Amino acid sequence: MPKKITPVAIISLKEALTKVYWYKRDLRTFLHTALGQSALLSGLNWDDYKRNIVNALIDHMVRHEVRFQTELVTLMSEVSAVSDFSHLEKLEDGAAKAAEARLAVKALQNHTQGHDSLSEERSKLEERQQKAKERTARGDAIRHGLEKLNNDFITFLSEANHQRRGFLLEKMLRELFELFDLDPRASFRIVGEQIDGAFTFETTDYLFEGKWEASRIAAADLDVLAGKLSRKLDNTLGLFLSINGFTEDGVTTHSAGRRVMILMDGADLMAVLEGRIDLVQLLHRKRREASQTGNIYLKIAEILR
Repeated sequence: MPKKITPVAIISLKEALTKVYWYKRDLRTFLHTALGQSALLSGLNWDDYKRNIVNALIDHMVRHEVRFQTELVTLMSEVSAVSDFSHLEKLEDGAAKAAEARLAVKALQNHTQGHDSLSEERSKLEERQQKAKERTARGDAIRHGLEKLNNDFITFLSEANHQRRGFLLEKMLRELFELFDLDPRASFRIVGEQIDGAFTFETTDYLFEGKWEASRIAAADLDVLAGKLSRKLDNTLGLFLSINGFTEDGVTTHSAGRRVMILMDGADLMAVLEGRIDLVQLLHRKRREASQTGNIYLKIAEILR
């Protein structure tokens, strides 16, 4: 919570509010203007003495300062800004009443200067709290989304039709990329070649290839994706997902020279679906490994160990 308003500033606020407006109707109008149609005002006994009304209002706000600090600072600023006391000068002994009001406002101004940062501090706190709520809601949405996709994936395992299973996997992966804001595009065909999909990660465009073969993917299949990438802009990379992994020769071949893709297997996918690692974190670690060591197939066991 931001620092509290000092007791001496509260006393000065009460005194200034009591002195600046002689008639309760003027005080009420000012408070409604400064605070809006707040429930704070509707709960006051306007048949009571003016000083008692001010005390009741300010004391209630101070008791619940966590909730009403912004309103208190606003009220201090509004009263401190009063510079016209002609309404008091028209009253009996008006010069004396106006002089007392000026002194009270001046005293409040001295204390208000030390609290000018409270509204900004409070706003920053509320902003942080709101962002925390949004992160929590985002985390809940991702967790629920992953639970659904994990259940879908387990269901796919019993699908006998391999073509349909591949289609369902592609659909599930698109939903997974969407869940992590990776801007996926559905599969599309250009110049006779099939690309399973594409997405954007950290400003880099990726072509995606996914296979659910009974055996591990060899160098020849990786060559196909590398060929597609060679016909794209230089900063386009590839992500190849093989549920059953890759052969050692395929990994070795494409880890040499210019690395244009990173590899992901079923164990990686399950770790993401089970919430053991964030998809964005997984891709970042794999890409960093490929960049720093040349290894395009960093396995999840090495990441989480």
